[in-house]
Amino acid sequence: MNKPFLNSVSFFTEGVDLFTKGDLFFSRRVGNEPSGSVSLGPNEEVQDYPSQTKVLNALKVSGRTKNGLGVGVFNAITEKTYAKVTNLDTYTSRKELVEPLANYNILVVDQQFNQNSSVSIINTNVTRNGHFRDANVTGLLADLTTKKNTYNLEAELKMSNVNLKSGTETGYSYTLELAKVFGNWQYWVGHEFADDTYDINDLGLQFRNNFSNFGVEASYRTFEPTSNFLRYNFNTWIDYNRLSNPSTYTGSTIGASFSAQLKSLHGFGGNVNFQPGKQYDYFEPRAEGRYFVYENRLNGNVWISSNYNKKFAIDANIGGATFFEDGRETNNIWFGISPRLKLNDKLLLIYSFDYDKINGDRGYADNTADAIVFGNRDQKTMVNSITGSYSFNPFHSLNLTFRNYWSTVLYDDNIYLLQEDGGLLETNVSFEDAGLDDPNINFSTWNLDLSYSWQFAPGSFLTALYRNQLFNYDSEAELNFTNNFDRLLNQPIQNSFSLKVQYFIDYNNVKKVFNKKSNS
Repeated sequence: MNKPFLNSVSFFTEGVDLFTKGDLFFSRRVGNEPSGSVSLGPNEEVQDYPSQTKVLNALKVSGRTKNGLGVGVFNAITEKTYAKVTNLDTYTSRKELVEPLANYNILVVDQQFNQNSSVSIINTNVTRNGHFRDANVTGLLADLTTKKNTYNLEAELKMSNVNLKSGTETGYSYTLELAKVFGNWQYWVGHEFADDTYDINDLGLQFRNNFSNFGVEASYRTFEPTSNFLRYNFNTWIDYNRLSNPSTYTGSTIGASFSAQLKSLHGFGGNVNFQPGKQYDYFEPRAEGRYFVYENRLNGNVWISSNYNKKFAIDANIGGATFFEDGRETNNIWFGISPRLKLNDKLLLIYSFDYDKINGDRGYADNTADAIVFGNRDQKTMVNSITGSYSFNPFHSLNLTFRNYWSTVLYDDNIYLLQEDGGLLETNVSFEDAGLDDPNINFSTWNLDLSYSWQFAPGSFLTALYRNQLFNYDSEAELNFTNNFDRLLNQPIQNSFSLKVQYFIDYNNVKKVFNKKSNS
């Protein structure tokens, strides 16, 4: 299936320093899956539900004056998208609109002053034609630093409005952080809040709302080389978390980290986190007012990074997590390795392999009319990626990016029932005997990007991009890597080609031209 050239992710992500103010913009929302649902009649089933919408056009303009005023405008339009529904009795098909013509818009104004301070206003808006969901989010942001760069204050106030069939839903969020940012000893204290109706997911990315979190952090860092180190720093922190509605405790974390760079330019470090006592997860049960309790989770990791100036360098890390909880044997281990080869100043190749395995994890699986079902499961995630770049000269370059992601979730046969106190009751009933669907998951993707870039003027680029993608989702969680990869390669391939022109206009030079014309 071919996709329009405006679906190129680089178009939406390049030069987005203004648009990312307040974390209200997530580029993959544009052209994402449809927002609507399908209404099925008797003996009907969905034959084809599109995984994305097509972008008809997009425009992005941003810049900053010599007085520090930055302005950014982004607009994109996606076309109507239909699902295909088939009647199983008559074998006739019909189309149902699941995403109408939609307009995505961002406006941001940012004024810098006093060297390192700024005040910003950002608005994001998604308007869908007809009786579909619309959304509007506005943020007022301040990042204030004293003239001597000693103290910093960050404040954000954001409001979301989502128009639904049931009416308009308004939510609020704010962040307040104070930090000492000068000297060897530095500290930070902050509070972030979001009510249970705050929603930015039409054009932003929000994993959860309904929180009221407090945190403090202290650090010591060096700025002058010592006998062995170019630099090192030590951090420690405490987080205390609550729900905003109802106002109740959910958990806390204490942790510490250390990182250093030797005079040989090799680096290393690590961190450790501990969640003491009972932690109350109100989101895993997927039901209002219910929570899942776990206790005393400990995790940590260490890493190394060798000198990137060498022809061969390597990054590596290893970590793990466990619970100190009666009746629970859950262990998690992960590691990653990334060798990099710089043959010369023109060619760089990087391979990365990441592996994450959780044994005996417990989490939501399904629900019935009178119970919330959890399961004991093993989860495995494996990621292979390759990046390469070749610079013919300072103006012409070729870039390759490849990524294969594979994740499986394999449940034990018997189900667990979530109790009112947040604990789990183990049963002898299987998922099949309980009349539940197979909960196992096998998910894999393939993404390959090949691009050629030409800088034809200062700050101006012509970029040609070829992309192909593969996607597979099923319940065959017991497949090995080879068999799963073969299954992925048999899926329909998605190809796209894009051509992008980015031209840099110097505002001051343009103003001089108009001034000359005015004088003449």
